[in-house]
Amino acid sequence: MISPLRNSKFLHGSPPSTRGTPTGDPTGTSTTTLRIAETFVSRQGEGSLTGTDSFFIRTSGCNLRCWFCDTPYASWRPEGAPQSIDSLQKAAIDAKVEHVVLTGGEPLLPLESSTLTEALRSIGLHVTIETAGTVDRDVQCDLMSISPKFRSSTPDRTKHPRWHELHQKRRMPIDTMRRLIDRSDDYQVKFVVDAPTDLEELLEVTSALAVPKEKVWVMPQGITPEELDKASMWLSEWTDSQGFRYCDRMHIHWYGNRRGT
Repeated sequence: MISPLRNSKFLHGSPPSTRGTPTGDPTGTSTTTLRIAETFVSRQGEGSLTGTDSFFIRTSGCNLRCWFCDTPYASWRPEGAPQSIDSLQKAAIDAKVEHVVLTGGEPLLPLESSTLTEALRSIGLHVTIETAGTVDRDVQCDLMSISPKFRSSTPDRTKHPRWHELHQKRRMPIDTMRRLIDRSDDYQVKFVVDAPTDLEELLEVTSALAVPKEKVWVMPQGITPEELDKASMWLSEWTDSQGFRYCDRMHIHWYGNRRGT
């Protein structure tokens, strides 16, 4: 069984390249930056806001290494240049949508994520944060979307011995997830299920988090419509039987597995 982890606040440092660089500016213009892998306008493809036109800000850098990660350019091989919070706020305004999704990588790694979310909400934008729930960051958002990572997400021990160990240590800090939930205006918990063997752990985690079933979304692991459709045949039925919500990865169906979607 999974038990809440004590003193699980994220304390180890992230690589310098994944952090923003506050430099200060006497003119009053913010020059705080975050490393950004990409920004784009698309429709939200997962969870309670599926179908909502949104401006996505993808930070670069992650403290986990899921073997199936579909954005390796933000985790395994992080890309991107520093962008100022002012420029990101302007880009969100120029996108002419009401919803912003801060995603990654792990968007709560940089300290500056708090400043960014405050800046976005200050201009009336709805902010969703998509996180694995492993970093205890006091941030403002309208929807905290937490995706806990199962044991099965851990990379191969032989191929990636260091990341196998780090990922396993970091992936499931229940107390940290609970604090993020408690501080949020609203939240959802999204699980990526790769195989039926994940289902027992899913039930353990939802019990440990003490979240109501209507806040739990279950979606299949897959990067093609064919993989998702095949998994849905058994996973959607199980999800309904447990009283959870089934969540397809609609952006894969709409656009395919490609960047900027």
